[in-house]
Amino acid sequence: MVVALMMGFAAGLPLLLTISLLQAWMTQEGVDLTTIGLMALVGLPYTLKFLWAPVLDRFSITLFGRRRGWLLLCQMALMVAIIGLGATDPSANPWWVAAMALLVAFFSASQDVVIDAYRREDLADEELGLGSSLYISGYRLGMWVAGGGGFILADQLPFSMVYTIMACCLLPAVITTMLTSEPQVPEGTPKTMAQAVIAPFKDYFSRRDAIWILAFIVLYKIGDTMAGTMTTPFYLDIGFSMTQIGTIVKTFGAGAIIGGGLVGGVIMLRLGIRRSLWVFGFLQALSTAGFVVLAYLGDSVAGLTAVIAFENLSAGMGTAAYAAFMASITNQRFTATQYALLTSLMGIPRVIASSGTGFMAETMGWSAFFMCCTLIAAPGMLLLLKIAPWRSAGKAHVAQ
Repeated sequence: MVVALMMGFAAGLPLLLTISLLQAWMTQEGVDLTTIGLMALVGLPYTLKFLWAPVLDRFSITLFGRRRGWLLLCQMALMVAIIGLGATDPSANPWWVAAMALLVAFFSASQDVVIDAYRREDLADEELGLGSSLYISGYRLGMWVAGGGGFILADQLPFSMVYTIMACCLLPAVITTMLTSEPQVPEGTPKTMAQAVIAPFKDYFSRRDAIWILAFIVLYKIGDTMAGTMTTPFYLDIGFSMTQIGTIVKTFGAGAIIGGGLVGGVIMLRLGIRRSLWVFGFLQALSTAGFVVLAYLGDSVAGLTAVIAFENLSAGMGTAAYAAFMASITNQRFTATQYALLTSLMGIPRVIASSGTGFMAETMGWSAFFMCCTLIAAPGMLLLLKIAPWRSAGKAHVAQ
């Protein structure tokens, strides 16, 4: 469980180094907004990581093993790439900055693939819920260090030094990788690249409910994701100050998400993963409806605190169950490829469905928009009847 927490931290730390912190640096250096906007494309490796995941399933690095070897290589390369990104000059050569940021994203996405595979292979089925919740808590902590800590440091130090410090923050994860044990290699792992590419997809789509599961992964958190895209404009529009948003939403809210993940992990030990998807999914939808109430209350600090506490706790629990479910349905012979495919699908709502939320909020108004986001959660919940009926989910948990 400690390893899951540390690996989550290592996965979450690099993400904001190529998004918000890099945007702040480029803005400070006077780079035009068009170029800054195009920098969002450096995040493509996170969406396309399933393309090279078969290589990580097929080959092993002899000295440290199939998972630890790749993980150590990715972490060392990631540290070098982060330091290299800090050594660039955004005002003189923004495209060199883009190239280094792309390298950071590539090694970060590759690290994610190996970490997901390691966690699936290292933990027993009944441990996946708590392990996933600790991984997500570590992930959020890593994001907080890179985001909050990075911005604070950038006020005192040059950005080159900030990026070097962030690279050094990965050292505990490197030490963890070196000290932890290698998971047992399952029988039937790919022996050729053809097997590594074709067999994972053949194995997955041979399942009776394969298409329904993919639809569920796309839809389960779609309402929560769409609502989250427009919350900051919503807070400002109804009268909250930047300080109130920073204090209640970003700081207190981050703690609530981490707490929700931990609580969700403990509950999953009792209910099992599939029943937890029912409970947490319902709470997730209900918490989105809380924004409708806040729209009527206006700039009430007590109302905002209550809504953020409930929404972030339920989001943390829902994400923990979601990640544990995806891990539980992967075949351990092809963990890296199958999990990478599923997590790539996870990103679809964030990119596609969220793109039209501004238009929806503008034309419908805040109350109707958030009510719509609440109702959009229904298809994902209904799919649970197909892939994880409440009674059969209970039987599966007892069998475990």
